[in-house]
Amino acid sequence: MAYDDLRFLLRALEREGDLKRIKAEVDPYLEVGEIVDRVQKAGGPALLFESVRGSSMPLAMNVFGTDRRLLKALGLKSYGEISEKIGGLLRPELPHGFVGVREAFGKLGAMTHVPPKKVKSDSAPVQDVVLYGDEVDLDDLPALFTWPQDGGSFFNLGLTHTKDPESGIRNLGLYRLQRHDKRTIGMHWQIHKDSRNHYQVAARRGERLPVAIAFGCPPAVTYASTAPLPGDIDEYLFAGFISGKRIEMVDCKTVPLQVPAQAEVVLEGWLEPGEMLPEGPFGDHTGFYTPQEPFPALKIDCVTMRKRPLLQSIVVGRPPTEDGPLGRATERFFLPLLKVIVPDIVDYHLPEAGGFHNCAIVSIDKKYPKHAQKVMHAVWGAHMMSLTKLIVVVDADCDVHDLHEVAWRALGNTDYARDLSVVEGPVDHLDHASYQQFWGGKAGIDATKKWPEEGYTRDGGWPEMVLSDPETAAKVDRRWKEYGL
Repeated sequence: MAYDDLRFLLRALEREGDLKRIKAEVDPYLEVGEIVDRVQKAGGPALLFESVRGSSMPLAMNVFGTDRRLLKALGLKSYGEISEKIGGLLRPELPHGFVGVREAFGKLGAMTHVPPKKVKSDSAPVQDVVLYGDEVDLDDLPALFTWPQDGGSFFNLGLTHTKDPESGIRNLGLYRLQRHDKRTIGMHWQIHKDSRNHYQVAARRGERLPVAIAFGCPPAVTYASTAPLPGDIDEYLFAGFISGKRIEMVDCKTVPLQVPAQAEVVLEGWLEPGEMLPEGPFGDHTGFYTPQEPFPALKIDCVTMRKRPLLQSIVVGRPPTEDGPLGRATERFFLPLLKVIVPDIVDYHLPEAGGFHNCAIVSIDKKYPKHAQKVMHAVWGAHMMSLTKLIVVVDADCDVHDLHEVAWRALGNTDYARDLSVVEGPVDHLDHASYQQFWGGKAGIDATKKWPEEGYTRDGGWPEMVLSDPETAAKVDRRWKEYGL
């Protein structure tokens, strides 16, 4: 089972020697970020800063900084566990005999206990302490000024709750949050995000939008907030599906939204139409600063929290960072869903160095001429995969996770006059390389074996790959110890 309380996870990590308490006072201005970035890039432990200058709250960092810790937090042995569960639900077989019936009902039964459930306020630790109006002081929360040219201090792991003013469908998203003053938060809602759409619908209707921001949530909820789910899929249902149990929710005090009952801190407020403030610059997960732009400014009317709360955050910057395990989880979890949209795909890989969304390496079992080009365009049409800037298509015998193997194929199997496709389309809001914001050039590389029908007319056809003799390889395997190597 996944951990349904951040505190329980931190205690377990400490027992295993995978959490370090920092008792010395640290400065949230640059110092915390420098410490965490070094520890994370070295594969070090989770950190709990017990004395953060200017705040009485401890600060948990690098909690999901390794695959091991994220898997432990989600109650998994491998990312493939969830991938297999999703694949099983997407491909339900007709039952055959008693065993088939039992398996079919088992799938249905597995879903009945994952929707979120509501609990009363007195059963929700996050509402042990409630502050209203002028009692609110966001300076008490340890926001981070991470990079020298940042435009201010930011909360980087606040889970933002909104709902569509017309359909009532809620959204849970992870967006950076700039602390403007004691009661005001900047909402960095990018153009392709659901919360931005909710805000625009509310503004069009002349209504204010209720917002709740939760910190220190159950790990499955935190992960679900990062997942690129379609807008009509409830992140809390997905979190329950991952964790294998229902997420407990509680009604907010001042806005018509629900938040995790086991969260550490929740900020509540109403977003007025047209209220904007300059937000940024910010050292982003691309490894470059994103510029200052106007974004909605949220006035906080209420803060609820646990007794003796702690805050969780992450350092965002040049890869590798804590984004890595979260991105790898998404890559594996959503492979079955991508295969439903593009069934040609055998496997895919989103390299962390590309921020996961900039590059996709895709393997296919090639069946006809220009199959690779068909797959490229199908991937560009698949929900948030539309933001992918480079797609490399390789044959099924290539391990997409072995970047050396992929590079060998991409550099050696291509005639760029014929195998390079250049198109234009949407790019990420944070992309700094496009010549204009929101859209730009994309490329697809066909690194598959070429067929005569594709115009490959050299004598002898496509050459054979150099491989070891199988019998000799097996002989060397058997005798390896005799060589003393």
